[in-house]
Amino acid sequence: MIYDFAVGRTNPATFPLDAFKLSATRAIERDFALYTNYPGELGHEGLRTLMAQREAEREGVPVAADRIALTNGSMQAVTLVAEALTKPGDVVVTEEFTYPGTISTYRDLGIRMVGVPVDADGMRPDALERVLEELAHKSTPPRFIYTEATYQNPTGTTMPRSRRLQVLELAKRFGLILVEDNCYGDVTYEASKPPAFYALDDYEQQIYICSLSKILAPGVRLGYFMAPPKLFRRVLNRRHDAGSNTLAASIVAEYLGGQVWAHCDEQNATFKHKRDLLCATLETNLADSCRWSEPAGGLFLWLRLPDDVDRDRLQSLADSRGFRYARGRAFQVDNEDVAFLRLAFGHVPDEMITEGIPVLAECIREARTSNERGRPASLFR
Repeated sequence: MIYDFAVGRTNPATFPLDAFKLSATRAIERDFALYTNYPGELGHEGLRTLMAQREAEREGVPVAADRIALTNGSMQAVTLVAEALTKPGDVVVTEEFTYPGTISTYRDLGIRMVGVPVDADGMRPDALERVLEELAHKSTPPRFIYTEATYQNPTGTTMPRSRRLQVLELAKRFGLILVEDNCYGDVTYEASKPPAFYALDDYEQQIYICSLSKILAPGVRLGYFMAPPKLFRRVLNRRHDAGSNTLAASIVAEYLGGQVWAHCDEQNATFKHKRDLLCATLETNLADSCRWSEPAGGLFLWLRLPDDVDRDRLQSLADSRGFRYARGRAFQVDNEDVAFLRLAFGHVPDEMITEGIPVLAECIREARTSNERGRPASLFR
């Protein structure tokens, strides 16, 4: 038996198969002529219009479709932004824990990442201010601040409105571009959440990235970014792929047209159930030794191990018993071997949650190197 909590993805059991097949037929009949041409740097107009509507309805501010460019997943947007704004040796500031795809992209581009400590409310403004002052003193200011402020991967934290305003003020004070990656923003289990940065302030030095991978399916490979005109053009100038997948975009536009929020509500009910089941099962099996997040959205739970756990032994034990998780060091910008692991739950069948977590608990107990008991004092250091 393999208990796969390693990779964050959506739930195949709730994929809207019949409706998607019908949408594909309708989209192909309507848009087939578009498939014989290149999509262009912005991509399928119908999906861009729908995403502009999605953003405007969620954030409460007008969004123009011609300020949105579709990408092959949000990671293409992350990469294009980094290529447009940096050169090897430049500094980027981000949360001390962030998405491994972003970390590897930045490393490949020769970017030096400086991590900012996080707490239960995400990136700490006091620590961010200190980091920015130190970098300014060294004459190595960052090219931009990159943040996942809503349902952050891997920690699951959400930055409150007041803290977002502090981060914005720091970006303004130091004259920095602020890049918000909001790819999990609609995977929500709460009635409300803080606005995106661009909805809080019309600061011209902002880039916003979003995705359809998390509310629909990563295999459709559709994301997008938007920015004020100068930054928008600067990022688009790095694009050399003739545009994103028109076939996928037209089918998704047909399927989601008029039902973006109904689709999200249906999917999120399943994700919330899995989050609740995972938290309850952890409480039963690991309440005496570990701490973990209870995210208000997203697809991940961040778990802190006791400090006396031999992380290499834990990895070996878990591998031998078929339990897969993502090790904390994969998310740490300096590759530090931290006492954390990430559990992805969106795609995991219920029975694998209830059967798998006791396996993890047993591995953790066997990997401890002392007789001391008791859990960490808090989730964050």
